[in-house]
Amino acid sequence: MDGGDHMTDRLTTTAREHAVDFAQRAAAHDRDRSFPFENFDALHRAGLLNLIVPVERGGLGGGLREIVAVIGAIAGGDASTALVLLMHYLQLAGVLRSERFPAHLREQVLHDSLNGVSLINALRVEPELGTPARGGLPATTAVRSAEGWRITGRKIYSTGSPILRYGLTWGRTDDETPRVGWFLVPMQLPGIRMEETWDHMGMRASGSNDVVFEDVLLPADHAVDLRAPKEWATRDLIITVWNNVAVGALYDGVARAARDWLIGYLHARKPSNLGASLATLPRFQEAVGGIDALLGVSRVLINALADRADRDLASIASTEANLVKYTATNNAIDAVAKALELVGNPGLSRTHPLERHYRDVLCSRVHTPQNDMILQAAGRAALGL
Repeated sequence: MDGGDHMTDRLTTTAREHAVDFAQRAAAHDRDRSFPFENFDALHRAGLLNLIVPVERGGLGGGLREIVAVIGAIAGGDASTALVLLMHYLQLAGVLRSERFPAHLREQVLHDSLNGVSLINALRVEPELGTPARGGLPATTAVRSAEGWRITGRKIYSTGSPILRYGLTWGRTDDETPRVGWFLVPMQLPGIRMEETWDHMGMRASGSNDVVFEDVLLPADHAVDLRAPKEWATRDLIITVWNNVAVGALYDGVARAARDWLIGYLHARKPSNLGASLATLPRFQEAVGGIDALLGVSRVLINALADRADRDLASIASTEANLVKYTATNNAIDAVAKALELVGNPGLSRTHPLERHYRDVLCSRVHTPQNDMILQAAGRAALGL
């Protein structure tokens, strides 16, 4: 076992310990749609918010292999916390690695992240536009002024909005020929407000609310990457690969939590007419084996591609990463659905976590790229089109 394996094991153990604590409050946060601020205080104290920051800069120096281990473990305790943490990792990776990101702003984001609970996420989706991955110009507009930029617009599904220090905001300029791109927006600026609109079936504690910008004055140098719209046709490879593999790991972690609960339930449930636990019945043994087959395939795919990405990111095609997400998330849904089918009514009771795991795992279908986009891209690649 090399040093990287030791690091991954150590971080996984730490994340699992925190997940046990997070799980004690997950049902209450889910019910109330309350944001788990205390979880992020704990993650900061453990250094996990700076997992991907290089060691020489004060972080843990982790790569994608460590991300999938930590995210999968945290998701088993509180999927919403894992989702916010994952989005932070992805955007922080872009800040640290993008050659286009201004150096002085990179230092500012890094300083804040190392010295407190300071999270960053992308604010992209809009009511009219929907997901930018399917094309179209954003309605959020940045108007150039003598003082800098004045930004007006509304973003929806803004995951982590109650805690974000920075919002990488997708917008367009007011030029005759608009440019499109990212603006680094400190979320404490005047003119920004959060509307608590998030009331979904799953991931209810993720704080994925609306964020409204009303003539927000932003320094001129905070337009960190503006391009002609056609120049955004190809996404950054690190975001594409890391996103797909880590999203797969997140929902795999949720499914594993459901699987572990199921095993405990089958051992504990002893119907009087049986005189033994449900775990002794071949039908249940076969079903649990089927669940482990699904999750075993996902684990191999996730870990293998994460290891490859850390060694040689350029060797991975986007379609390959897409298919890992497709397989892992669909396996996770199937696994939790099988657990529900086995348990019956108790599995749908809010006194047990299985129904929450099922609601959370269904949210995997909405993450970009969606299943239809993944399969169409894979089909075109296979057909040479």
